[in-house]
Amino acid sequence: MPELPEVEVVRRGLAAGIGGRQIARVEVLHARPVRRHLPGSDDFETTLVGRTFAEPRRRGKYLWLPFTDGDALLAHLGMSGQFRLEPGGAPDAPNTRIRFSFADGQPQLRFVDQRMFGGLSLSPGGAELPSEIAHIARDPFDPEFALEEVARRLRRKRTGVKRALLDQQLVSGIGNIYADEALWRARMHYARATRTLPQARARELLEHASAVMREALGEGGTSFDTLYVNVNGSGGYFDRALAVYGQDGRPCPRCGTAIVREPFMNRSSYRCPRCQRRPVASAYSP
Repeated sequence: MPELPEVEVVRRGLAAGIGGRQIARVEVLHARPVRRHLPGSDDFETTLVGRTFAEPRRRGKYLWLPFTDGDALLAHLGMSGQFRLEPGGAPDAPNTRIRFSFADGQPQLRFVDQRMFGGLSLSPGGAELPSEIAHIARDPFDPEFALEEVARRLRRKRTGVKRALLDQQLVSGIGNIYADEALWRARMHYARATRTLPQARARELLEHASAVMREALGEGGTSFDTLYVNVNGSGGYFDRALAVYGQDGRPCPRCGTAIVREPFMNRSSYRCPRCQRRPVASAYSP
C-alpha cells in the first residue's frame, strides 16, 4: 500500500493537473471502485458533473480532492489504485475503472485499479477534512504535527515500537517500508517496548521516520512494481536507497551483517541482527 511519500507524489501531480478544472462528464466503467458511494454508480456519475476541483489534500496515506463547493472526493488507493492524466483520445490503461472529462478539454483524469481494493466516494462537507478520516492523526509533514507530544504518547503505549509507528491514530503516513528504515537508522529492534524509550529516543525515532520519508519523496517514492505510479505513469526510485526493507541476505550498509527478514503482523520486518539486537524482554512475540 502506498505510504506518505508515494501519496504526496500523487497529490502534487493532481494539484498541477486538475486544480481549478470543472468536471463535464464522469464514466464509471466498473462499479466496485465506487462501492463506498452508497447511492450507487449512476448517482456518482451525475452528482459530480459541474463541480470544480480545488487543490488536492492529504493526511498521512489518505488523499482527498476538495471541490470548490465544500464537498470532496475521498480517494482510497488501496494496494493498486492509481490516478492517471491522459489525453482524451488515448487508449485506456489496463484496469481503468473511472474516467473524468473536463469542460476545458484535455487531459482526462482516469482512476486505474488492478486489484480494486481502493475506490472513490463523495464526502459531503469534506473539503477541509472528510469526516471519514477525521480520526487519522497528523503526519510528520503537517505544520501542526507536535513532535514532542507524539513522542510522549508513543512512550505511553504498551506495545512494540514498530506497532506504534504503524498506528495511524498516533502518527499517520508511516507504513511497513519506512518504519523498517526508521528503526534501522535508530539502531532499534522493532519489538522494543515503547515504555522503555526515553523521551529523546522516542523523538529521535520519529525524526528518523520523517527524514527517510522526505528523502523518499525527493526520489518520487518507492516503487517495486507497476502498481504504484505517479499521474504521468512513472514510478519512484527510492527502492535503490533502501537500507533494510526488502534487502534480506544483503549486507547491512552500516556494519556488513546480512539483513534478515522476520514475520511481523501477517507481513514481514527487515532488520540488521547486529545493529538492531532483539531486546531481552520483547513487548510481544512476533
